[in-house]
Amino acid sequence: MTQPTANSESSNTTFNHTTSSLNAFAPRLLDWFAENGRHDLPWQQHQTDTPNPYIVWLSEVMLQQTQVTTVLPYFARFMETFPTVQDLAAADWDVVAEHWAGLGYYARARNLHKGAKQLVAVIEETGEFPQTLAGWEAISGVGPSTAGAIMAMGLHRYGVICDGNVKRVLTRWAAIDGDITKSATNKDLWALAERLTPTENSGLFAQAMMDMGATLCTRSKPACLLCPLQEDCLAHAEGRETDYPVKAKKQPKPSKFSDALLIENIDGEILWLQRPDNGIWGGLWSLPLQFVEKVDGKTNSNATVKKTLASDDKSSNVASGVRSNEKVYETEFTTAEQIVHEWLITNELVTESVSKSLLDDAPIKHSLTHFHWYLTPRKLTVDTAKMLELNEKLAAAEIDFKWLTEQTAQDNLGLPRAMEKVIER
Repeated sequence: MTQPTANSESSNTTFNHTTSSLNAFAPRLLDWFAENGRHDLPWQQHQTDTPNPYIVWLSEVMLQQTQVTTVLPYFARFMETFPTVQDLAAADWDVVAEHWAGLGYYARARNLHKGAKQLVAVIEETGEFPQTLAGWEAISGVGPSTAGAIMAMGLHRYGVICDGNVKRVLTRWAAIDGDITKSATNKDLWALAERLTPTENSGLFAQAMMDMGATLCTRSKPACLLCPLQEDCLAHAEGRETDYPVKAKKQPKPSKFSDALLIENIDGEILWLQRPDNGIWGGLWSLPLQFVEKVDGKTNSNATVKKTLASDDKSSNVASGVRSNEKVYETEFTTAEQIVHEWLITNELVTESVSKSLLDDAPIKHSLTHFHWYLTPRKLTVDTAKMLELNEKLAAAEIDFKWLTEQTAQDNLGLPRAMEKVIER
């Protein structure tokens, strides 16, 4: 279907709408937002003359790939404990991690803490938050859309957003059928977003676009009859709303299998290890994990197989779950877990199932961005001598570890949701 076109002054991109439709987009959306939009979210700044960019920055980071209903209690807790960016920057990482635990995508929390320190440095040097798009994009974890949101909503200046919700609205309205994971399509979407964003009230427009994508132009059941843009929405005209946005079909996620070790001392305390800053659950606390290899539909656990040959035989110095594949060993084990693994083998310690019956021995499934993780809880009680031996090995490697009860760990450590699933089994 051929449509009249109009060109943005700042781009050579051709749009699938007339100039009048392009010009009418923002007024219609803003009228709808005034009557039907959400105006009571705690981070919204459009009803104040003195916007707080800290609040917008914090909420935008939390809202990345996360729904509003999930974010609300986390945001409230952060604001209670860290009411200013200076409070967040000065906080210990463990406190920040404990406040974030369960929200997922933990790299965001690391960037948030690092970004708070960067923002404080900017404020100390200039007396204010960054005032430009480039200034905000220089902060860890802040990309173009987040920076645009902060400029528009946190500073009441001109800013453009083009996040997932916005892309869904725009691809449907303009029938943009390119794969949104491709840079060419992404460039077109940004050009269209810039063309539609008004110079005045870009903060209101940004919030209206977010509300449109979150409440009307939803992924599976768009409420087209209530949409202020339906009369010239090209996807709606063709009855193809859910065909947009176009995205390359994802490959099925692979699966990974691990034992989650509940190593308990005689006082009923369990060993917890702090994860490395990089990698999965960076900086959070976890039970020791032991990789399990799937072999012909069965599993071999490296934590339950004893060392059978001489200790200088590297081909057998690790348990059968890893075999002699040192690359897998290094990839699947943190340094702390390697120490625990070798300590188990040296002392010929065998973990046991925590299942009460054969009916509840299925692994706990936890899905991450790139794979499904199946975790099988296994327990082991050790005497004081063996506990002290393990403590010495971990301390010598400068590993952060704690012995805490399950409840104390939940109350005081930043635990990934997967670990909560394990101890809530």
